[in-house]
Amino acid sequence: MAKFTFNMPDVGEGVAEAEIVEWHVKVGDSVSEDQHLVDVMTDKATIDIESPVDGIVTEVAGEVGDVIAVGSMLIVVEVEGEVPDEVEGAKEVAGDAEPEQATQPEPAPEPEPTPEPTPAPAPAPVETSAKVLATPAVRKRARDLGIDLSEVKPAEDGRIRHGDLDQFLAYNTGGGFAPAGATREDEAIKVIGLRKRIAQNMSAAKRNIPHFTYVEECDVTELERMRAQLNSARGSKPKLTMLPLLITAICKKLPEYPMINARYDDEAGVVTRHGSVHLGMATQTDNGLMVPVIKDAQAKNLWQLANEIGRLANSARDGSAKSDELSGSTLTVTSLGPLGGVATTPVINRPEVAIIGPNRIVERPMFVTGPDGQERIEKRKLMNISISCDHRVVDGYDAASFIQELKKLIETPVLLVSE
Repeated sequence: MAKFTFNMPDVGEGVAEAEIVEWHVKVGDSVSEDQHLVDVMTDKATIDIESPVDGIVTEVAGEVGDVIAVGSMLIVVEVEGEVPDEVEGAKEVAGDAEPEQATQPEPAPEPEPTPEPTPAPAPAPVETSAKVLATPAVRKRARDLGIDLSEVKPAEDGRIRHGDLDQFLAYNTGGGFAPAGATREDEAIKVIGLRKRIAQNMSAAKRNIPHFTYVEECDVTELERMRAQLNSARGSKPKLTMLPLLITAICKKLPEYPMINARYDDEAGVVTRHGSVHLGMATQTDNGLMVPVIKDAQAKNLWQLANEIGRLANSARDGSAKSDELSGSTLTVTSLGPLGGVATTPVINRPEVAIIGPNRIVERPMFVTGPDGQERIEKRKLMNISISCDHRVVDGYDAASFIQELKKLIETPVLLVSE
């Protein structure tokens, strides 16, 4: 028998450390070659680390949320025989030779202790239904209330939430009124993984970047009419949303405002104005906000943009996005669609110097001038566009001018499809 240390492997791209986000094994577990050991997160992506050998886990490097350096101990495994030389990241740390055969004892060795009994995990609570999707908190509340979750109808996506329990109670307590609010236990949730990375990035952005935000209202009535016409004749092409049209408008005007399509290295004091538009697309996922990147957006037509938007959003949400698809953006667009509100003040995706946020489309009466020169009131579709900029790099006049030029394209959409 021999023990060896499997070190945190070099995952490339200059990554020096990674955060532990989930262990799939524990001390005492038997592992086999290629078995999933742990998930770690770098600045680029979440990475699955697999075991290179068979053996018994004797030590792991820290808890969820801990950060470990590349090359440092990740896990120690006891294996039969000697440690294979070809195992990358593995280092033999001990053997089974008798004490008198050892040429030099290790300094201050600790005697092999009799394993202390570790607290056994609490037995899994009996579930009301094994096929029901619900969080542990929802399941516990259902048990406390004596509710069989299989009898509760979820409001969306097949997952039962606290609101679904409230509705069930309201209709199954003799027709009485539902309580004003549901009682829940306090939860202490450790901030780890992607959520921790988001918190760090947002804090750094607000701490280091003097933001300012400019908002303008745009009449998108004609743009929406053109979008509907394009979709009606799209055939097998992907359906157009507002986003490909907006991205096309942005890419048409950015050459006139190169200070907006830029990244600022504040430590080196260098602003890089980029010729190509690598557009970050803020995407909400179950694990938090991710920003997949549409590379060379300026070289893509409406349908290519629509296809790339769908592909990247899906890969971000299902966790299959590659590291190079989540890095290298030069400008970001963030949109909440129908939840976009009247106006937003988005936080810049550092080290970029600007972020653009389209808001919700609303219908309002407006005064418009007809072909006869007379004013009349019409129902129009309006949308506000926000831009937040780094005031160290972008002047307010330039940001306002850029958005006004964007407004002209949006309100005269034929210019989007013309050369």
